[in-house]
Amino acid sequence: MTRFMDVHHGMKGITAEQLRETHEANLAIEKDEGVHFEKAWADPESGTVYCLSEAPSADAVQRIHERTGNKPDEVHPVPLAV
Repeated sequence: MTRFMDVHHGMKGITAEQLRETHEANLAIEKDEGVHFEKAWADPESGTVYCLSEAPSADAVQRIHERTGNKPDEVHPVPLAV
């Protein structure tokens, strides 16, 4: 499994509750694609949301987000971490 960081733009004004609801929607179906969403962060001012996950592929991450109505603009593998 590889870690991925995906980025969503255009979510200006997102609230903590909306971020939590979106994250929980992903968690509810993540196993369908063998994905595990670990954490999500948001900057309401810029409208940028970041999600960290472990998944078999970037496509699997993309498919889960698409099913929950939050298609990411970018999905990046994160092969190294400290």
